[in-house]
Amino acid sequence: MANENLYHLFETRFSKARQKIALRPADSSTPVTYAELEANVSRYANALEKLGVEPGDRVSVQIEKSIANVYLYLAVLKVGAVYQPLNTAYTPAEVDYFISDARPKIIVSDPKQALEIDNIAKAYGVLSVTTLDAKGEGALAELAAAQPAQHETVVRKSDDLAGLLYTSGTTGRSKGAMLSHHNLSSNALTLHELWQFAPNDVLVHALPIFHVHGLYVALNTAFLNTSEIIWMSKFDANAVVDALPQASVLMGVPTFYTRLLSEPAFTKDACANMRLFISGSAPLLAETHTEFEARTGHRILERYGMTESGMITSNPYDGERIAGTVGFALPGVDVRVATDSGESLPAGEVGVLEAKGPNIFSGYWQMPEKTAEEFRKDGYFITGDIARMDADGRVTIVGRAKDMIISGGFNVYPKEIESEIDDMAGIGESAVIGVPHHDFGEGVVAVVTPNGDAPTEADIISALSTHLAKFKVPKRVYFVEALPRNTMGKVQKVELRETYKDTFAR
Repeated sequence: MANENLYHLFETRFSKARQKIALRPADSSTPVTYAELEANVSRYANALEKLGVEPGDRVSVQIEKSIANVYLYLAVLKVGAVYQPLNTAYTPAEVDYFISDARPKIIVSDPKQALEIDNIAKAYGVLSVTTLDAKGEGALAELAAAQPAQHETVVRKSDDLAGLLYTSGTTGRSKGAMLSHHNLSSNALTLHELWQFAPNDVLVHALPIFHVHGLYVALNTAFLNTSEIIWMSKFDANAVVDALPQASVLMGVPTFYTRLLSEPAFTKDACANMRLFISGSAPLLAETHTEFEARTGHRILERYGMTESGMITSNPYDGERIAGTVGFALPGVDVRVATDSGESLPAGEVGVLEAKGPNIFSGYWQMPEKTAEEFRKDGYFITGDIARMDADGRVTIVGRAKDMIISGGFNVYPKEIESEIDDMAGIGESAVIGVPHHDFGEGVVAVVTPNGDAPTEADIISALSTHLAKFKVPKRVYFVEALPRNTMGKVQKVELRETYKDTFAR
């Protein structure tokens, strides 16, 4: 049987580029060649098997970004297990749910959080908790260092599970999107060709790798190309500007580009070696697109995707990239704009964007009913985003059907935050909205009604910070006598967004 393991696809490329640099840390520490990458992935794969990981087991990972984290990701694929990355900002209370739902065989944690994670793990019968930190140190690294540098990649079928990434819902209960080896390989191969990766391309990697963008879009396409990757633990505008003369591709969220534009050193000359700037994970403002082109001579390529699908559309590499649009369906992917009942709408009409293709996930982990709700009978996945498509097939996202907020490239679901606020003493009810923010795209704002002795804005923010990841915590809290409602009693968030739209105006 042919091995359709995603890592097997990578290693067929790695074997032809063994002395080429794979990962070059931006801090000038020792670079890693593709031969060294393969050897270390094998060591980590052997270590995982020593810990009892078998094909199909989930491996939950909540650690800071590091090159060792890349070894771990690839090793999980290599042994045929399922990689489940968790945002490093998630609190133990949030992690508890993910572990209870995914039931991983092992958890890889930052040493600073190991005790709290260990307590969670014991509650759900997790086999073991091991550690790895941002420096690539910890119990797992020590175990891996003692292992052989050879490991035969486990044979997997195309529809076997490779990744389990959680995406929240409006009910507040997160859903695990099941991504197969074929989902990931098909998307990576398509993007590699569509964006015309060439042998000499060098990628600046400043994204987190617990997210589809940094993990599957950036890493997978670069590995297919055996590109050199300039590795940054986090985004730093000065460091990125310094790296650009040695690079050719940058993938980022809109916040990256607004921050680069605020740097005087970010000039046309600094970008002289660059061929492609890609933006995603949140809408790119047309004014950012225009200002960027005026400053650098480059037009940012905006694309659109989801956790459940990887990338769905992209502006063209060759051809017009129109500010405010997300381009055309990827080759092999079908998209349509439909009514709420799934009937296709003519060009120019606004409706729900739906997609079908090899990149679309197989469903939500242990949620067959929810999975069934999100797919049409003819196989189209209902994205929940409101879009318009012109006669040529170019897609524009005009809104979100489920009130989701995208702040700094991260999805924020109001219901989850509202539930926390509504449970506080002295609060009648709450509504959480996103309003324009010059740096994050959208800033989270809570509007609440008091009920007796209400907590202060600072009290609410402080209390939420102990339960929610930092990016979900409202940056401002406003108190009102009553929330605006329509005749059916539904809170009018459109009105609230209009009222508080200038909260973060400069």
